[in-house]
Parts: sequence; C-alpha cells; structure tokens
Amino acid sequence: MTAQEASNRINELRNELHRHNHNYYILNSPEISDKEFDMLMKELERLEEEFPEFYDPLSPSQRVGSDLSKDFVHVVHERPMMSLSNSYSIEEVDEWFERDRKALEGEEFSVVGEMKFDGVSISIFYKNGELEKAVTRGDGTQGDDVTANVKTIRSIPLKLQPGDWPESFEIRGEILMPWEVFEKLNAERAYNEEPLFANPRNAASGTLKMRKSSEVAKRHLDARFYYLLGDNLPFDNHYDNMLAARSWGFKVSSAMKLLTSLEEVDEYINYWDAHRKELPVATDGLVFKINSFRQQLNLGYTAKSPRWAIAYKFNPENACTRLRFVSFETGRMGIVTPVANLEPVLLSGTIVKRASLHNDDIIQELDIHEGDWLYVEKGGEIIPKITGVNEGQRTPGAAKIHFVKDCPVCGTRLVRIFGDAAWFCPNKYGCRPQLTGKIEHFCARRMMNIDGIGEETAELLFDCGLVERIADLYDLKQEQLEALERIGEKTAAKIIKGIEDSKQVPFERVVYALSIPNVGETTAKRLALGVKTMENLQKMTVEEINEVQDIGPVIAKCIYDFLRDPVNIDNIARLKAAGVQMQLSEDKLAPKGDKLEGKTIVISGVFSHHSRDEYKDMIEREGGKNAGSISKNTSFVLVGENMGPAKKEKCVKLGIPMISEDDFLKMLSSDPEPAQE
Repeated sequence: MTAQEASNRINELRNELHRHNHNYYILNSPEISDKEFDMLMKELERLEEEFPEFYDPLSPSQRVGSDLSKDFVHVVHERPMMSLSNSYSIEEVDEWFERDRKALEGEEFSVVGEMKFDGVSISIFYKNGELEKAVTRGDGTQGDDVTANVKTIRSIPLKLQPGDWPESFEIRGEILMPWEVFEKLNAERAYNEEPLFANPRNAASGTLKMRKSSEVAKRHLDARFYYLLGDNLPFDNHYDNMLAARSWGFKVSSAMKLLTSLEEVDEYINYWDAHRKELPVATDGLVFKINSFRQQLNLGYTAKSPRWAIAYKFNPENACTRLRFVSFETGRMGIVTPVANLEPVLLSGTIVKRASLHNDDIIQELDIHEGDWLYVEKGGEIIPKITGVNEGQRTPGAAKIHFVKDCPVCGTRLVRIFGDAAWFCPNKYGCRPQLTGKIEHFCARRMMNIDGIGEETAELLFDCGLVERIADLYDLKQEQLEALERIGEKTAAKIIKGIEDSKQVPFERVVYALSIPNVGETTAKRLALGVKTMENLQKMTVEEINEVQDIGPVIAKCIYDFLRDPVNIDNIARLKAAGVQMQLSEDKLAPKGDKLEGKTIVISGVFSHHSRDEYKDMIEREGGKNAGSISKNTSFVLVGENMGPAKKEKCVKLGIPMISEDDFLKMLSSDPEPAQE
C-alpha cells in the first residue's frame, strides 16, 4: 500500500468510526456489531502504526488514552461558571416563576425544564468542529485542564457531525458515571477491601482527575450537555440551540422539555419526582431556565447566580424497615464490620436487604436496639445508608445492640487501635476469612491474575489443607487439584497455567498482591518504583520508607512491621524461590544517566514544559532522588510557578538552591552546575 492509499483508507476508517461512535453512544442505534466495529478499529490502528506520519490526536483510536502522567494546568474560564439558586419544593419554584413573570412585565415567555445530573461540571471548547480544550468547573473562575482525559469519553464527540455549528463555541455539561459502571467499580473495590465511592458523582470526579488517561478510559464515563455559549450561536434561545447541539453529536437529555405555563412546570416536577429512578445515570434534581436569551439578559444576575434559572432538588428516597439482626463480618485485613440485615425494602429500583453500619461508633450514635425500625436512605447514593431509628416503634424492653468482643469466626478477642474507629481480629494467621481473603486477593486479576481461583476455590484449597499461605500456591500439582470436588481436569490445568504465568507479573503488582496493610494499588506502584527491589525494601528503616514518594509515616510503619513478621519473611522468600518477580523489570531498572547522581531534589510549583511526574521521572533516570519535603539534605528545589511561600522561606533559611524549569532542562542537556536564583 502506498502512502497516498494509506492516507485515503485511514481517513475513510476514521470518518466511519466517528459515525459508528455517534450512532452507538448518542443515538443508541448501532448499525454494525461490536465485532465489526473492533475489526475496523484494529485495521485503523494497524495502518496508523505502519504510517505514523498520518497521526491525528483526534483519531478514534486515541480514545484509549495515554499511560503518560500529566498534572493539571489551571485555566481561567472565559465566562465564569456560576452556580444556581436551589429550591426544595414546588412552591419555591412557583415563586421563582412568578417573580420572573412580574420582572418581564407581562411579556410572554417559555421555560426549559431539564434534568439536573449529579456529576462533574465540564466546559468544552470546539474550534472548526474539533474538540480543542476541556476544563472542569473548579471554583467557577478557573478550573483544571482535563482535555486528555475527556477525549477518552466515547459519548463526547472529538469531531462534530455535519451541521451549522459556529467556528468556535463553548458547551457545558456533566461528566457522569452510569449506575451500572458504578456498581461494578464498587464491587471490585469492596473485593479489594478498598474504600467505596459514596456515589457516582464522587467516582466520576475521582476518575476525571486520574493522572493516566488510559486508566480513565477503562472507567467508561458518560456525559450529558445542557448549555451552549458563543458569539455566533444559530438561535436566539436556549431550547433550539440545545436541539442543534444534539444534531451536531452531543448527548442532550431527551428529558429536556419546553414549558409554557406554571401548570406545565409543576407537572414536569411531579413526573420526574416519580420517574427519575428509571434513568441510567444519577440525578439530584431539575433545572428551569427562561428560554429567550434577550429575556435572560433583561432578568440579569444576583451576586452568585442568574435570576433567569433555578434548580429544584429532589428529596432523598428513604424508607423505614425492621431490623432482623446485626451480623459481624471479618474481612481480609481482620477488620470486623457490623451489617444491618433488614426486612427487604424497595429503594431506587433495587431491593435492599443489608446495609453496613460501618463501626461501633455508628451503632452507639444511632442507639440501635434489637428489632428496631430503621430509616434507610439512598438518595443520590447507591450504597444503602442507615440514617436513623424510629424510636416510636421500638419494642418495650428490647436489648441494645452491642459490638462483639470476640472475632465472630475464630473467637479471638478483638483489639482497637487508639484513634481508629475499627475493631479488628489480631489472629491474622489463624482466622479463616483473613487467610482465604488473602489467597483470593493474591490471585485476583489486578494482582497476580491466576485464573480459576476466586472466593469459593480459595476457600476449598484452604479447607483441604493445600493452600494456607499464598506461597503454597506455587507448590500445587495438577493431580492434587483434579482430585478435589468441583475442580475438573480443564479447570486444574487452567489454574496451574495461571500460577506459572503469574511468575511474569511485574514487581509493582506483586507488592499489591501481598496484602500489606494500607497499601493499595497506587501506593504499591509508588513503593515499587521508589525501592526498585524487594531486597532493598526489606533493608529499609521506617524513616527511609517514609522518604518514598506519597508514603506517609503510618503506611511506612505498616510496611516495616509487615516485612519483619516471620510468616511474611518466609512467604516472600518462597515466592522469590518460585520465580515470582521481586524487582522492577530491567527496562525500568536500567540507568539512563548520572547527571543528578547523589542529588536529592524537591519539586515545587506548576510547570509549563513538562508535568511534575515527568520531571520526577527525569530525575530518577539521571540518578537523582525525589523527595517530598525540604530538609538540610535537599540538593536543590526545582521551582515552577506558584511555589508556596513557606517552602521558599525554608529554602532561604537552609541555603537550598532554587532552580528554574529552564535552568533544570539546560542542566540535563549540557550538565552545568546548578545556578541559584
């Protein structure tokens, strides 16, 4: 294939894939199967790899995001993103309607009713039909540039459909995490005993601020748009402009409706108060806007919000149901969690039977007794929450619920660390759910990815005496597995292959798989990159571990204690002997230079040429060490814009050189001596 033929085919594939993305994510009417779409995408990716000269950042193939870390640059909004006045009753909305009617002095007017989606506000700029920049709301005056992450969201067009769109414009909306995606994400976090997201809004916000757009792409975020701004908009009113935006490829809610009377406004509120549960994304209310731009201009603004718009907030959905009993459940890390087992009740479209009571403090605060009638709420949250007790329905003489003193599984007396809300079982090497939980965690996809070993199989292997510690997995034989109930020849072979393949899992995932207290996936990556090898980590003091980026004193102590436990020492030694990776891969370990050899460097401020993470990588590649705080051991501070005055003062006091971004880059290219600012 010639370069010209490749260019023609690449453009043809890009246009076709943009159209299919629009059909699937916006119109919900796909014309081809997922497999056919994937085949077209694979062909495009192959051609783009073969002909890199035709690279386009807006190609459909770029939706997967990048593994490069980027900090977020602050961007001042061209037009401030103001908040709306809130109302909590139909009467308050009616009062707003009448105020605006009076202010418009008898002019006819219409109101646009819209869903108030519960997500992350975003402002996106388009130029010549292409996505140019995406900025979060921030404080309303300035926000974070999250363009790279927004490009991974498939319901947001990279290039617009043909239409009468202006040369440049701004469109605002909400970045959302659908309920289905949220449930799967929280189920995965619960499995890993990581803190759960309280609601889809928090999950969407956390996702949008992830530093790797490739990780954002995996979260399947969605978007809805509700406001078009610019100097040359096609219509002089809000409703028609949003219909136009929909035709250009933007996801505009079908719930948007033009209302011409107070009665229609009230009907709209009553309808969505009942039907909002049917939507695939979270909402927390409705928004009403005067439709005409001229009338909006005449109504004007208060100091904080426009007079021509108002938000109506839904009341949280709740119910009162009877407590059957409180169970106490021991997790992988030994934490005992109280759970309210309830008479089933329907909330937000799902049957609720259980709700976490979190810890002893919550039980005491709520003053729960046996058989109490409890208020359960979901509101904008999918996680059921106990919000109170109906004491009027309490059975006279009912006993108060007390937190258990002993582990409900192994009977060991529970302990509570001072300042911590949780009780936990200290019998970490003799308590069944802790041992089986660690085996299951070790084998999970994001850890060692040993296919075939889930919760049930982990418990079976433990109960049969084949696997009591994670290192025992590497002693398993296929014939041992085939002899077990529910495990056939194929499953046994799959497990043995998974165990063998796990020996190639990179060191950072091994660290995560070990179930070190307070060391989640991100911390494990930071730790592995900071220490390079398990041998190094085992030799380090608490203070030295604390020097690793993002490792605080509490986590450092947890890591130090874990590595000095005889059982863990034996486990790690056996894993190493079995061939499990106990150091970073050669490409990550290979020295790239020595220009910063022996230097300890602190980074402070906001940079224009590279992100903070990119500078940290440069420092390590040139033999330097990154530090999180300034001390007498700091060689110099790499200074960007907006360096904190306290850090600056400390540099002056200790005589620490402050190197500008440009001087630092010159230092790496020509190796000069650092010049103090």
